[in-house]
Amino acid sequence: MTASKLSMKKKLLIFIPSIEDGGVEKNLYILANFLYQKLNTLQIISTSYDKTNFFNKNINFIGPKFNFLLKKGRYIKYIICLIYLIKQIIINKRQVVIFSFQANIFAVLISKIFFIKIISRSNSSPSGWSQNIIKQKIFKFLLKKADTIIVNSKSFKNEFKKKFGINTIFIYNPFNDFFIKKKAKKKVSFNFFTKKSLNIISVGRLTDQKDHITLLRAFKFINKRLNPKLVIIGKGIEYNKLKIFIENNKINDSVKLFGYCPNPYPYIKLANIFVLTSKFEGLPNVLIESQFLKKYIISSNCPTGPKEILLNGKAGDLFPVGNFKKLAKLVNNFNKSKTLEKIQIGFKNLSRFNYKINCDKYLNVINKYL
Repeated sequence: MTASKLSMKKKLLIFIPSIEDGGVEKNLYILANFLYQKLNTLQIISTSYDKTNFFNKNINFIGPKFNFLLKKGRYIKYIICLIYLIKQIIINKRQVVIFSFQANIFAVLISKIFFIKIISRSNSSPSGWSQNIIKQKIFKFLLKKADTIIVNSKSFKNEFKKKFGINTIFIYNPFNDFFIKKKAKKKVSFNFFTKKSLNIISVGRLTDQKDHITLLRAFKFINKRLNPKLVIIGKGIEYNKLKIFIENNKINDSVKLFGYCPNPYPYIKLANIFVLTSKFEGLPNVLIESQFLKKYIISSNCPTGPKEILLNGKAGDLFPVGNFKKLAKLVNNFNKSKTLEKIQIGFKNLSRFNYKINCDKYLNVINKYL
């Protein structure tokens, strides 16, 4: 153990009641495992004990280990983990720092009650938060009580300042290219995509936020002479809605709802076009991953992240949120030679998301409070 580790007295408590299967979780795994190597003590408070295999085996994972909780809603998990959080604060005589990845408002409230420091990581644009005026006032009041708020894009930082009058620290998501390269090498047998078809892929939870219905509407307007094939990887509450749309519009032979896939990268490699149709984001990892895999990207110009990742359209194409006809037009205009330049620009600018640089930035912020 290094001298720097020994000198630290406070514990870092990472607070994330419900670990799911999205980009937030990818960043959680990367940061937690990195921080564990640098800090004396790090604990994760969560109900998702089934996800412990994604973390260093020596990280202390705190929370209930009941199978029935895994299928419960977020708010039940929030309440349970808040109890565990309070318990840890008391046991450690308030010698802790909270690093909240989720339920930030509740975590901030607890931190202020016990007079301890909290670093809050905000994951998605405030544009997607509740539009209820009373709730927004509560958000603004409590968020201002956080000691530091970290956001993951420049546009996110600007939006936070404009909406809440709060200065945040912006740190890009650390991108682990070694991990993606290794996963993408896996051989898969997938005859749905062919060399004679225009292969389109989208990866994301099947929720209203991801707006896959816009992608399906656009698909109807894609030139059939291109022989388009679409694969949507993900699971979620919108599955039945999307399935019914596919059946009603008789596009079953050309569209596949793949379901959840822990390793989507070999399938992204097989595609010609990656499409993101979100209504709002933070900084969508999947666009960065698709750039690394040298895919042509079409994304909604949603708040926040896509425009920044795609360098205002130099590294991919953008369309207005929900505008399926514009999306279809961009797909219809696809040309391998013309899109190659955008693909290369995106790949050459990936250094912004460098793993070590951005992890070190997180470490520097955290060290101020330990």
